Amino acid sequence: MQVPLWLALLVVGYLGVKLMRPPAWLIAVLLLGGFLLADSVLAPAINSLIK
Repeated sequence: MQVPLWLALLVVGYLGVKLMRPPAWLIAVLLLGGFLLADSVLAPAINSLIK
């Protein structure tokens, strides 16, 4: 069975919020920080560290 990545991320995110109950500001900081890092000059360096 093949599941689209967006659906898997949505399910994991939903379960993480429901089970761990992080504060809303932490969720906002992680989402905004990830979005800003993905479009920054640091993106190639982060990509090479992940791979």
